Amino acid sequence: MTVSFVRIDDRMIHGQTVTRWAREYPCDGLIAVNDTVANNEVLKQAYKAASDKKTFVWTLDAWKNKCQRVLESKDNYFLITKNPVDMKKILVDQAFVPSDVKEIIVGPCNDRPGTTKLGNNQSITQEEAEAIEAIEQAGYKVKFQLLPDVSIGYWDKFKGKFGF
Repeated sequence: MTVSFVRIDDRMIHGQTVTRWAREYPCDGLIAVNDTVANNEVLKQAYKAASDKKTFVWTLDAWKNKCQRVLESKDNYFLITKNPVDMKKILVDQAFVPSDVKEIIVGPCNDRPGTTKLGNNQSITQEEAEAIEAIEQAGYKVKFQLLPDVSIGYWDKFKGKFGF
């Protein structure tokens, strides 16, 4: 297995990702995919400094060009996007299959204008809900889970709030 964990987290790389989740899933490195962060050298370096593991911060195009090498690697990576829309682009639009991972974990999604609050620090927009629905339609289960022991449930519990 080369992608051992797939997460959507608006903070992308932080202590909980590295310490708590790495205890649950094998992890040699982190791959964060977000165009804005990957194109900002200061932000990119800040994310890389947040972990003592191999850390890559790539644009969606860079991911598309390098994802096959990730699958062929002997190392185990966490794949993280900042939002559900980017994850949909990877899993649905690019049809990337992350090894044996069938469950996508949604972590923090801050309250913002135009969001619907699902739980503590977990709010999404209609566009993000549509991306999550597309991810589920592609065969994945989406679970809202801040930490390994803190979950508010699966997408099925919330999708009615968005017309699905």
